[in-house]
Amino acid sequence: MGAESSLRDRFERGLAAPICLTWELTYACNLACTHCLSSSGRRDPNELSTREAKSLIDEIAAMQIFYINIGGGEPMIRRDFFELIEHAVDQHVGVKFSTNGTRIDEAAARRLASIDYLDIQISIDGADAATSDRIRGAGSYDSARRAMDNLKAADFGQFKISVVMTRESIEQLDEFEKLAAHYGAELRLTRLRPSGRGVDVWQELHPTLEQNRRLYRWLLERPNVLTGDSFFHLSALGEPLSGLNLCGAGRVVCLIDPVGEVYACPFVIHDEFRAGNVRAAGFQDVWQNSELFRSLREPGNAGACASCGSFDACRGGCMAAKFFTGLEMSDPDPECVFGHGESALAAKKVLLRPTPSPDHSRRIPVSISSR
Repeated sequence: MGAESSLRDRFERGLAAPICLTWELTYACNLACTHCLSSSGRRDPNELSTREAKSLIDEIAAMQIFYINIGGGEPMIRRDFFELIEHAVDQHVGVKFSTNGTRIDEAAARRLASIDYLDIQISIDGADAATSDRIRGAGSYDSARRAMDNLKAADFGQFKISVVMTRESIEQLDEFEKLAAHYGAELRLTRLRPSGRGVDVWQELHPTLEQNRRLYRWLLERPNVLTGDSFFHLSALGEPLSGLNLCGAGRVVCLIDPVGEVYACPFVIHDEFRAGNVRAAGFQDVWQNSELFRSLREPGNAGACASCGSFDACRGGCMAAKFFTGLEMSDPDPECVFGHGESALAAKKVLLRPTPSPDHSRRIPVSISSR
């Protein structure tokens, strides 16, 4: 316990380089998922050019960041997608990228299978088309399954199936486990955050208190199911879950958006959590010298959680979940397993919540076949 506590303390003070860097390559997307954390849809004309993106990769390599999480939008929509990930691998930077799978045809699957140090996660939000398509759009589940079939046929190896836990998908945990086993894939579960378009659907989609408690017990029995730091707030129930059990925003993780803006966390794309832009002085300068990041690395205040005996386990929960539901950073997580967050929300009677920025949602309906 002492070594674990020491490591956590070091993480909270911040590292010379992030353990994991999330980079949204583009806001362009051919889907319109209701919970999209970056409100993606339309491409931003000011997104980093191929030359700028390669320079950023070179800087990431020089900082010895082990890998980058690439997302979007749909990253494969960028015409230079393969050029960029192949450049990263050439610079010994591992690439993990999230995709809706609509661009992974047989030829793309074979090309992806030929690249070393590449990890792919395909997103679905239900173990069946009816459940998933309600979130991600008609036809999206079948497209994701075709992508999985193509990767398997191309002998890509073990990819990941990524699922956001909603009130519906959380009832299909065993089915997701079977689906992953069918493909020899890893299952990765993530938390629904009230970020981006998720602000509008969080109230109706986020799991209930009882569902979160069941999820905790299910995950404890399956340490091989990946979660990242999504559910550290559940660790207040007892034994810590596998993974990073603290908020790493600005300490060990951060996000770069398509136009080079650096945010403390992938789930708080908002001006209040913007640390700088890589076009100004480079990413390393932002990471090491940003006033925002410096403040986040200061010892935290337990706030309203100070009297709770489980604070050391959950550390007050998720910054993004609190911010976008209208709570203060010193308040409990809105999904606190003891109900303190629900009580805080009820007591505050929040009428006006922060609005995510920017919003690149499409103004017209989209289809999975749109290019």
